[in-house]
Amino acid sequence: MCEKEKKPLLEVRHLKKYFTVGKETLKAIDDISFEVYPGETLGLVGETGCGKSTTGRVCINLYKKTAGEVLYYGRDVHHMNRKQQKEFHRNVQIVFQDPYSSLDPRMTVADIVGEGLEIHKLVNNRQSRNEKVFHALAEVGLTQEHANRFVHEFSGGQRQRIGIARALVMNPEFIVLDEPISALDVSIQAQIVNLLIELQKEKNLTYLFIAHDLAMVKHISDRIAVMYLGHIMELAPSSTLYSHPLHPYTKSLMAAIPFPEPDAEQRRRTQRKPLSGEIPSPMHPPSGCPFRNRCPMATSLCAECVPELKEYTPGHYAACHLANH
Repeated sequence: MCEKEKKPLLEVRHLKKYFTVGKETLKAIDDISFEVYPGETLGLVGETGCGKSTTGRVCINLYKKTAGEVLYYGRDVHHMNRKQQKEFHRNVQIVFQDPYSSLDPRMTVADIVGEGLEIHKLVNNRQSRNEKVFHALAEVGLTQEHANRFVHEFSGGQRQRIGIARALVMNPEFIVLDEPISALDVSIQAQIVNLLIELQKEKNLTYLFIAHDLAMVKHISDRIAVMYLGHIMELAPSSTLYSHPLHPYTKSLMAAIPFPEPDAEQRRRTQRKPLSGEIPSPMHPPSGCPFRNRCPMATSLCAECVPELKEYTPGHYAACHLANH
């Protein structure tokens, strides 16, 4: 799905995003690069505060970049003219993390889902708009009767379906899914992930799936990028990352995943130590490798220089001085 000969839909090149906080600089994204290929799901995972949601928003120009490039089919999304921007925002959508705050409580479901159609002048009248809205709602498992209700009448899972319908109605090519299941009950999370997988197959959608739950990301992602303190630590096909993680941070995250078989769980925990300590402030990151102050393998070299993201086996990249050890 992401073969080398395919041209990427999205290319991120040496991207940086810094925020000014008082007199200090917060480095939310500090020089990251990756690609997303047509029809695939790239999972972007990491702890809270690592910069993954900021990455998603910079990629679709909700936040302006500080440096680097974000190329959509070779065109920098931060240097488009008005016509190009309008086309880009029609083809690229986002589903937000919190289905409670991302939907306007004063609007009906029909108005929420159909708003983009009217902004982009994709419908000529209310009947045409409603037909597209009803179709989008049906695609996410809701009915026409839901269209005239307000969001406070729905559960969290239903609200997230409305958010997905709002994105789908624009007939997009690429969707940023910004932790779309983290605010939902565990029993609902799998339903939403399965829905997203079905929609991707039906519509050949491309996803950037942002999450902090490695266990759930495995089921939807073709490849996974592991992010820490504004840097990408590891990038690999999903099956490879789970079976042969190279970076100590990835290994620690894997060790924290609940495992159903007790024997296998015991064996795995003797080999990998769960992560300890708190993530440092992105305003005061450690020198060298950003993970070194929490890494059990860290050496003096790790404090001196930032490790480069290198390809160790085909498609498997890691940013670690000790990845081969």
